[in-house]
Amino acid sequence: MTAETAPVVLTPCPDGPILVRGDVEIRDAAGRVVPRRRATVALCRCGASGIKPFCDGSHKAIGFRTDDEVPRPPEPVPAPGAAPAPRRDAS
Repeated sequence: MTAETAPVVLTPCPDGPILVRGDVEIRDAAGRVVPRRRATVALCRCGASGIKPFCDGSHKAIGFRTDDEVPRPPEPVPAPGAAPAPRRDAS
């Protein structure tokens, strides 16, 4: 990566598309370049979009769900006779 080139960043949205930021070429299944009109695009991952490979919001109508959330580690179990650990705030 040079000072002139920004990194490509992929961000999966919970229950939604994958946001693509940066200079990246998107190709269809046949290997053809898909034109981009914006620097940041949303790629469909629910399969219901009418403008594939881009997202059109169809994931909301069909109730698409992802399991993108990183699971929280289990609460520590105190040793017998030890004081209980303080509880973490729910996020």
